[in-house]
Amino acid sequence: MSRDREPASRARLRRASLVTLLLLLVQFCLGIGTNLYVVIPAHHSGAHPHNYLAGSARSLGWAFAHGPAVLVAHTLLGLILALSGLGVVVQALRCDRRLLSLALVGWGSIIGAGFNGASFLDFLDNISSLIMAVLFALSVLAYVVMLYLAPSDSTAKTQIG
Repeated sequence: MSRDREPASRARLRRASLVTLLLLLVQFCLGIGTNLYVVIPAHHSGAHPHNYLAGSARSLGWAFAHGPAVLVAHTLLGLILALSGLGVVVQALRCDRRLLSLALVGWGSIIGAGFNGASFLDFLDNISSLIMAVLFALSVLAYVVMLYLAPSDSTAKTQIG
């Protein structure tokens, strides 16, 4: 990669990481609202599935079709976060492979939190909610460390020059 393209790649990586981090914070607030104000019925189209993936897909469909606005927003933002985290992984691959492991930890934590959110919709087990919160914290940590370690344009200029 040429030196004049490196600052643009670093800037995209930092921007993608920051956007993902901010979306995670909004997701946290929506999750707290969902936890406090939404009652998931014990029996809905995806509840207590025999096949986890098929049941979770039905649970997500139920959440979008019948859930209150805060649950719909929380679910939709979770899907957006999965794509945003993947974008950070792609940017890390293009720009700075040293940060790839952090990008993968962040994205994997988002995916894991999503699966536990679907599991909560399926079975209403509090452990799924706890795991979702722990994975949220891990993903936030990964993106904060990535922002700290990813050199800004001004830092990179002083290192090059």
